[in-house]
Amino acid sequence: MTEREVDTSVVVVGAGQAGLSVAYYLRRLGLDPGNEFVLLDRGPGTGGAWQFRWEALRLGYAHKVHDLPGMEELGVSFDTADKSLPAKDVVADYYAQYEQHFGLQVVRPADVTRVEMTEEGFVTTFEGPYGVRAVSSSVLVNATGTWGAPFVPYYPGMNVFEGRHLHTSEYRDAEEFRDQDVVVVGGGTSAIGFLMELEEVARSLTWVARRPIEFLEGENLNIEGGQSAVALQDEAARMGEALPSIVSTTGVPRSRRIQAAIDRGLLLARPMFSAIEPHGIRWSNGATRPADAIIWATGFRPELRHLSPLKLREKSGGISVGKNVSWKNPRLFFAGYGPTASTIGANRAGRAIARQVVATLSSLADERRDPVPEEPIAAIADTAEARFLAD
Repeated sequence: MTEREVDTSVVVVGAGQAGLSVAYYLRRLGLDPGNEFVLLDRGPGTGGAWQFRWEALRLGYAHKVHDLPGMEELGVSFDTADKSLPAKDVVADYYAQYEQHFGLQVVRPADVTRVEMTEEGFVTTFEGPYGVRAVSSSVLVNATGTWGAPFVPYYPGMNVFEGRHLHTSEYRDAEEFRDQDVVVVGGGTSAIGFLMELEEVARSLTWVARRPIEFLEGENLNIEGGQSAVALQDEAARMGEALPSIVSTTGVPRSRRIQAAIDRGLLLARPMFSAIEPHGIRWSNGATRPADAIIWATGFRPELRHLSPLKLREKSGGISVGKNVSWKNPRLFFAGYGPTASTIGANRAGRAIARQVVATLSSLADERRDPVPEEPIAAIADTAEARFLAD
C-alpha cells in the first residue's frame, strides 16, 4: 500500500495524546505501523509533554487526563491510576504500555526541524542519535502540541531583573525557591499549583494575573463543557488567527484542594504589575513587591516552527485550519490543535483525522492510477469503515 515515490504513506509528528490517538485509528483502519505510517517524537521517552512536568504534580491536580482510545485493552485507566505517584511517571508508564501493546514503533528521540513540500507530498527532516535524517510521505499529520513553544509576555524592566525568570516548562521543584521572595504570573491551574507547592517553602508569595480569576464548581476543567471556549478556538483556527487562551474563557475548577487554599487566603490574585525592577515588581500606583524569582505560568503557543517552509502563517498571526485540515494544503492535518487541544478532544480528532487520511490516500492512488498492492487503499478504507459502523 505504500506509494513507490515515498518512504511511507503517512508521517505523524508527535507521540503525545493526539499523535497516539491518530496512530491507533490509522492502525485500526488497516495501515501498518512503522511501514505505512511512521511516528516521530522529540521526547527522550514516552508520555508526550507529561514527561517534562514537575515532580510534585499528581493526577487530579490539574486538567483531567482522558484515556487513550483502546486503552481498556491494557487493563489500565487514568481514572483508577495511583494518584500518589508523580503524574509524569504514571503517564509515561501507561503510554509506554500502550505503544508496545499496539506495536506503534515510535521513532525517538526524533526532533523534527523542517518539513518541506515535494510533488509527491512532504519531506520531513529530523535529528536524533544517528544524526540528521529525512523521511518522505504523501500525507503529514502534525501533532506537536505546545510544550516546546512556551510563551512569556514582555514587560518593561525584564532585562534588568537581577533575580531568576523561569517559565512553567522550566519548573522542577519547590525546594529551588526556599526562603525566596517569589512572584507567580498567570491565571491557570499551573500558577495555582505552584502557589500551593511554594506556600510552606518561599519567604513570600505574590500572585498576579491579567484578569480576575473565575473559580468554577467541579474537580476538573471540562473544556468540552465550555462551548464558548471551543467555539472561539475553532473560529480562530479557521480564520488563521492566534489561538485564544482556554482558561480565559473557561475558568479554573474549584477542587477541594483549591477551595481549601482559597479559604486560607492563599489564592488571592493581584492585578498585573506594570514594570519589573532589579529586585522586584512595581504596579502603576507605585506599590512594589520584592522578588528573587518570577515564575511565568503564562501558557504556550502551538509548536509550528518546523512547518515554516510550508508558508502557512497568515497575516493575522495564525494558520488556517478547518475540520483538522490545513486550508492551504489538503494533505496536511492537525491533531490536538485549537478546538481539539484537550485530551478528550484529541481522541475525537484522532478518529476523524485517521479516516480523512485514509480517504486522502485512496484519492491519491486513484489519481495516479498506479498498480496497487494486494489490497487497494480504497478497499481497506471501505472495510475499515464498515467495521466502525458495526461497532
